[in-house]
This record gives sequence, structure tokens and C-alpha cells, in this order.
Amino acid sequence: MLISAMQPPMNLSPAPGSPAAEQAVGNRESSGNPAVADSLALTPQEQAEVRRLQARDREVRAHEQAHQAAGGSLVSSAASFSYTTGPDGKRYATGGEVGVDTSKGRTPEETLRRAQQIRRAALAPAQPSGQDRAVAAQASRMEAQARQELNAQQRNTTHAYGPDRARGRLLDIHT
Repeated sequence: MLISAMQPPMNLSPAPGSPAAEQAVGNRESSGNPAVADSLALTPQEQAEVRRLQARDREVRAHEQAHQAAGGSLVSSAASFSYTTGPDGKRYATGGEVGVDTSKGRTPEETLRRAQQIRRAALAPAQPSGQDRAVAAQASRMEAQARQELNAQQRNTTHAYGPDRARGRLLDIHT
């Protein structure tokens, strides 16, 4: 199951490889010093776009890092990102995802712990995405099912051994 960041916003720059993108990058690279060319050749609108992309990149990376930190041992794949090329020719992360193992545990107790950790990982970012909420809901269902299994086991133990023994008390019977 993938826990993902919000979907990329509306494309703010020309599609990578498009004539407009190639021309924008080519115009900046022709000046010699790329750092100076980047800052001097950008229009105010392009500079604003770069600032938006930089902020989005920070947001996406922090979002995915929160998933990874909370997911712990259940993280099955590192964060992967989708990128948008800005008017400065640099790539900015605009979407991302982290793989999380959502399989059940070997026992209902283990499944319960896993489900709780999956939900924590899904809801860890400050602004969980729709996909994050869907994973959290799935984890809640998994947790509820594990609790039902635990309750059924407790009922079976109570019926098989009587209520006192099921609670862990042994009765001393002296004859």
C-alpha cells in the first residue's frame, strides 16, 4: 500500500522536453554563468513560480519524511517523488509516496499493533492527503477485525476453562 503526498498542483511550467521548456533553459544557459543567468534571466512571474515550486518541494519532502518516521519497520520502500521542472531548469518534487507493508501479523495482537502503526504513519503529516486518509481507514478496519478476533479468542477461552481460569486464576480445590 502506498501512502502518498497530495497530488501535484496544476503544472506551473512548460512540460519537460517541450519546445517552450527547451527554449527557456537554452536562453538561461547561453549567458555563461548558470547561477547569474538563472537569477537574471527569470521574469518576475518565473521567479514567483520558482518560489512556489521550492515551497512545494519542501512540503512534499517533509510530508513523505513524516510517513517514513512514523512507519518505522513497516516502511517497505523509501520515498519516491514525481518532479516538475521549473523555469530555472531545476527539478522540484511536486508529489511523492512511501511504500508501507499493510499485511496482517501472525497473531491478532501483532495485527492490532501493525494496524495502529500503519494508521499513525498514514496520518503523520500535518496535512494528510486523500490517499493517506484512505490508508488510515483501511488500518482502522484491520484493527477492528483484529479486536474481534481477540474477543472471540477470549470468549472461547472462557467457555473452555470457565471464567476464573480464563482470567488467569487457578482455583485451589482441596479434597
